[in-house]
Amino acid sequence: MLKKQNIILILSFGFSSAVLASSAYAINATGTKVDYGASVTTNFADREIKLTPATKWANVTDGETVRFTADGKSFAWHFDTFNQSTFDLSTIAPKDVHVEHVRVYVESNPLYRGG
Repeated sequence: MLKKQNIILILSFGFSSAVLASSAYAINATGTKVDYGASVTTNFADREIKLTPATKWANVTDGETVRFTADGKSFAWHFDTFNQSTFDLSTIAPKDVHVEHVRVYVESNPLYRGG
């Protein structure tokens, strides 16, 4: 016959396993801006990239916060990508900042790598 302490231990283990299993779900890409990070205020930027009509790409690092400036307007973005290594800057740029035909290349951050 099981002792009361063993029953409590088994029930506790079962409960904690159920809680952990319910929170362990796969996160998938949403197809929205959130897959690339988040908009932040420009004063939190680690660096600035000035965009000109000749700019075709921008190199950033996952985890970096960058201020983009084009035609006197700017916005800042904190990169936290969801398995994305490259995308069009227009995907995250505000509508009033014209950044057509600029590709963003996101280098993985060694601090984010597991293992």
